[in-house]
Amino acid sequence: MKTRRADRLVDMTHYLLEHPRLLVSLNFFAERYETAKSSISEDLAIVRRVFKTRGTGDLKTYPGAAGGVYYTPMMGQEEADAFVEKIRSDVADEARVLPGGYVYLSDLLGDPAVLRQTGRLLTTEYVDQEIDAVMTAATKGIPLAQAVASELNVPFVIVRDDAKVTEGSMISVNYLTGSSKRVEKMALSKRSLRSGARVLIVDDFMKAGGTIQGMQTLVREFGGTVVGTAVFAEGRSNVRLIEDFTSLLHVETSLETKEQIKVETGNYRTRIYQKKG
Repeated sequence: MKTRRADRLVDMTHYLLEHPRLLVSLNFFAERYETAKSSISEDLAIVRRVFKTRGTGDLKTYPGAAGGVYYTPMMGQEEADAFVEKIRSDVADEARVLPGGYVYLSDLLGDPAVLRQTGRLLTTEYVDQEIDAVMTAATKGIPLAQAVASELNVPFVIVRDDAKVTEGSMISVNYLTGSSKRVEKMALSKRSLRSGARVLIVDDFMKAGGTIQGMQTLVREFGGTVVGTAVFAEGRSNVRLIEDFTSLLHVETSLETKEQIKVETGNYRTRIYQKKG
């Protein structure tokens, strides 16, 4: 059925947002709306302009029979700064401090709006890189990993601290925790990750980085490559096993001082926006 331009623009924009990092042929849209490809190209030019103006993402068109249109989600620095400041303010609450200096983040990482924005922001660093999977450790990092994977349009895999019968054959590694210096084990199903995969590691909170270092080792056991590491928040640690990572927040807690929690922005500006500039 032939579609009016206003209707096409709405449906086309929705389709692109739902299918990020996927090459969609102009023929697909032409047949979907029973419209000439020249009209589709004009529509896409409008969508591209709005995406660029609003900082929604990058929309590229590739010519030729095998070409099409490719949408990459992004977040502009102005929107990112406003978002991070909002979550920084939310986290800077003494009631969030838990025994051991940990911080309660489950409400934020259970908020769909926060997860969507976090996913867009963290994936902005990798707009020009190929990523095959997102990896996280059970259990609190799962919603965040899913949000990032959704923006990248790739699967996410969950590393566990014990083998599950339902997972089939597993590959496991031992790793040393950064703070307590204990030897722990983590495992991943052989079916979860293909050999040679390019993996982005995501987690909710990092102190010394022992768990993330363990996941990096596990990726190498699969013959894969760690493309990058991103965390929602990093904590203060006397020992830092991981230096190459991106964080949205830097959190310091103390049960012995008047100011029990101090929250600052993480290194995302330097890692994402200054690097791109």
